[in-house]
Amino acid sequence: MKWSLFSFILIVHLCSCNQKYSNSKFGLSVTGKVGEIMLVCDKAIWDSDIKKHLDTNLTQFIMPFFPDVTTFELIHRSPQEFEIGNKRWRNLIFIELNPHLKEEAEITKEFDTWAVNQLVVRIKAKNYNSLLEVSKNSTKKVHNEFDEFEWKRILKQFEQENNEHINKKISSNFGIKLALPKGSKIVTSRKNFYRIEFPTETKPMEFDGGNGQTANFIQTGILIYQYDFSDSSQFELKNLLQDRDTMLKYNVLHEVKGVYMGTQYTDFIYPEGTFMWNKNKSIYGFEMRGMFKFTGKSAYSTGGGFWSFHFKNSKNKLICVSGYVDAPPTISWTNPLREIQAILKSVELVK
Repeated sequence: MKWSLFSFILIVHLCSCNQKYSNSKFGLSVTGKVGEIMLVCDKAIWDSDIKKHLDTNLTQFIMPFFPDVTTFELIHRSPQEFEIGNKRWRNLIFIELNPHLKEEAEITKEFDTWAVNQLVVRIKAKNYNSLLEVSKNSTKKVHNEFDEFEWKRILKQFEQENNEHINKKISSNFGIKLALPKGSKIVTSRKNFYRIEFPTETKPMEFDGGNGQTANFIQTGILIYQYDFSDSSQFELKNLLQDRDTMLKYNVLHEVKGVYMGTQYTDFIYPEGTFMWNKNKSIYGFEMRGMFKFTGKSAYSTGGGFWSFHFKNSKNKLICVSGYVDAPPTISWTNPLREIQAILKSVELVK
């Protein structure tokens, strides 16, 4: 499949997918971190104005979190550097000039070239001006390809974890099933509310003086709650937030007495959302992202981000699956937020 990006010179082949399994039979997994794209090109291209457009289009933000959470970080390697230990990188973009192209520029993509679940995009142009044009006007589509593949890759991993024992309880209580990471556990179980914790992650953190130390700082999990559905006005943002705050006040208590999880409301950081589909487009609901904090009778400073999905189940209940990330600003939230996104996309109704 092909489409025109600027009518007089450019044809993009981004939807022409070339499947390659040269290494899949060996089960080689991808390398690199979630949220990284490696761009392989000559240094002269990387140091030109092309870099500015690539950075603008490929490095976007998952809103409305603070500090900012980018969808991707760009890492540059020369073609020579790429050959040494970089072939299995999860997200790869090759950029090159080729005066022998039939078209002025083209973009192609392929999967599993050097590792399983790898996405490779190749951007080629006849000359510098054409390459500059395609970098400026068409790499947003490239971003969207990587953006979708990032959560799908994580979802595929979670689907293999086989958390059947937890899903039996979730299914019985809420009429849904989820793909969850290995080691997940139910820590709160009530008729209309579940809290599931994921294994605590240990991340390196630099303190004063630059001495690297290690501490357990990232705590993630999901909240599942339900209440009676009456009409579509319940899916309005203000109503979903009001219901969320009520559920959290009585169900997500802090170890400090009188403190509970609440939503942050400021002009700078205010929850936002839109309607979305789950992975197989069997559920259409409202996703919402924002910041939370622990609040109540005494001031408490900890908090983080949340990402929720609201929908109606077959029992006429409004269901909310809400992931949370409790971590300091010194640690990247990209990976845990992507994991939550994958879980939200995995939601399916069961009979």
